[in-house]
Amino acid sequence: MSPAVPSEDSPVALLDRDHSILAFNERVLDWARRSDVPLLERLRYLCIVSSNLDEFFEVRAAPHLAALQAGDLKGTYTVESFRALAAAAHRLVERQYAVYNDELTPAFAQEGIEIVSHGDRDAAQRRWVDEYFDREVRPLLVPVGLDPAHPFPLVANKSLNFIVRLSGQDAFGRENEIAIVKVPRVLPRLIRMPAKVSGKKTLLVSLSSVIRAHLQDLFPGREVGHFSQFRVTRHSDLAVDEDEVRNLRTALRLGLQQRHYGEAVRLEVSAGCTDHLAEFLLRQFELPPGALYRVAGPVNLVRLVQLIDLVDAPRLLFAPYKASYPAQLVQGTSIFEQLRQRDVLIHQPFESFDGVLDFLREAVGDPQVLAIRQTIYRTGADPVLIDLLREAVRRGKEVMAVVELKARFDEEANINWAEQLESVGAQVVYGVVGLKTHAKMLLVTRREGRQLARYAHLSTGNYNPRTARLYTDLSLLTADGPLTRDVEALFVHLAGQSRLPKLHRVWVAPFQLHRKLIEKVDVLGAAAARGVAARIVLKMNALTDEPLMLALVRAGRQGARIDLIVRGACMLPAQVAGLTDNIRVRSVIGRFLEHSRVFYFRAGEEEEVYLSSADWMNRNMLRRIELAWPVTQPALRQRVIDECLVPYLHDDRDAWDLRPDGSYRRAPRAEDPAALGAQAALMARHAARPGI
Repeated sequence: MSPAVPSEDSPVALLDRDHSILAFNERVLDWARRSDVPLLERLRYLCIVSSNLDEFFEVRAAPHLAALQAGDLKGTYTVESFRALAAAAHRLVERQYAVYNDELTPAFAQEGIEIVSHGDRDAAQRRWVDEYFDREVRPLLVPVGLDPAHPFPLVANKSLNFIVRLSGQDAFGRENEIAIVKVPRVLPRLIRMPAKVSGKKTLLVSLSSVIRAHLQDLFPGREVGHFSQFRVTRHSDLAVDEDEVRNLRTALRLGLQQRHYGEAVRLEVSAGCTDHLAEFLLRQFELPPGALYRVAGPVNLVRLVQLIDLVDAPRLLFAPYKASYPAQLVQGTSIFEQLRQRDVLIHQPFESFDGVLDFLREAVGDPQVLAIRQTIYRTGADPVLIDLLREAVRRGKEVMAVVELKARFDEEANINWAEQLESVGAQVVYGVVGLKTHAKMLLVTRREGRQLARYAHLSTGNYNPRTARLYTDLSLLTADGPLTRDVEALFVHLAGQSRLPKLHRVWVAPFQLHRKLIEKVDVLGAAAARGVAARIVLKMNALTDEPLMLALVRAGRQGARIDLIVRGACMLPAQVAGLTDNIRVRSVIGRFLEHSRVFYFRAGEEEEVYLSSADWMNRNMLRRIELAWPVTQPALRQRVIDECLVPYLHDDRDAWDLRPDGSYRRAPRAEDPAALGAQAALMARHAARPGI
């Protein structure tokens, strides 16, 4: 990944964002190669990379492809940008399949776990597959022979299909040689064979292999020649002009219906696909040769994740981890009473999300609670949180939900949740036109004597019980007056779109968060220039906003020491002589997805810690409703430093360091083989507490 050419406004050559995203997936793929990772978990990481690549092509590839097709030679997206990106993506895909074929498949075979191809099946296994095909598969397949009356069928995004070349004549004496077989999504992609034909081994067959073995049966009277699996990926980022629609929910529903059939951006075929068939498909999808990916295995590695559920081998998985109940919360005692004494910090997934759910449950069941307001960005399929809000409505409380309908790939789920809440009488709003509501906040208003008291929950993560077990995030429960008043003002703004009053604790995008962060970095740089020891440590998912990156460059050149812990895309090169000497960038990939955002600033003896819902990306700063808030209690501030920053700066197991040329190098491994990475150390720290 080569740095871009410096511009007149930027003294440092920034790295390319899309190549940085692919580099992140290289680091994830490394977990599929690690011998110290259980085998089924290695497969899971391989599938994660495939899922990430699918989303990358669905969201990021279209502008590069359009530039190639238009012959653009200047700008962000050009003919060359397409070629460079395609070359990098092809290299990553080749590494994926090399890991699958050369490392994982032999390792599974040693464990007696095999996906058996048609050529390797014995007679009994072939009979079983024949019966399975006739019973479960054939009734759902409708082959389409192509001719003027049967044009190329509409192929859905990421669906499995076969292209077949036929010889001979059809029933009407015509020599239409190409047929398409669309494979229904309802069919499992892996099938475990019963013990009567697999013996003591765990033997599976892939659906594509089952169909491949029976293609001839689908075309009686014709001879099947060459054939190939194929899968097309389509641009799937919903674009809705909110200024032109009267009902955003209706417009998004219509858009969701078209998502599966957007512009084609990638074509995957089997490695043995003939040039004739590949070129035919490229013409049908209007794609250039650079968008063709020949793969040595299943065209959709994501679906191999099904193998994990089909194999009963706990020793090939991570040992189960039981999150401890939040250390600061005392079960059996009112959370409201506890918050009147102090703020509560919850570090997920090392501590359980149940602390947040218990806070909401208490609010729902407390007759003194009058109102509950909450943002909903991603809640997943688990209905527990929505059910609690619905119960609150039934108990007569005022419930307002700010539902973000445009949460990418969660649009349909959020529309359904919104409709369910509206059906029982909750007030549902969809935020501000043109902005995504990405802030994670929950406000409870409670009558206490003659006054109304406010209690709030703020988080770096989503209200999703499932991902709360898989993502590292920070939750703050608080009764702090200035902070909860700010949260109330923001809810009023989101509902009524009134002007925000002066806020006391919170920085809000798109109003002042961007400016405040730049000012904070500049103040630290100025302090360093005066000889004051200045330190900046930032933990986030992505760093791509140019003004913020340039502010960091300025501060670093003035003498501030800067450490950036950036999980994914980072466009700021580190350790460039004379420019970013004082800036170090690390990426930590672990068992859990790093998701928390922590901003640490220190000048001399004064230190501040902010938590945030926002990454340092232009979209987060200018096109979303985001929050950053300070951790004001010294004990909690120190805990954030000790758990979210220090372990990651010293991680010598799972960390990667960014080099000046934009490549990543694994951090030097500790000599002690028992040394723990940051996440493992935190798991051990919290494991001493009782599990739930």
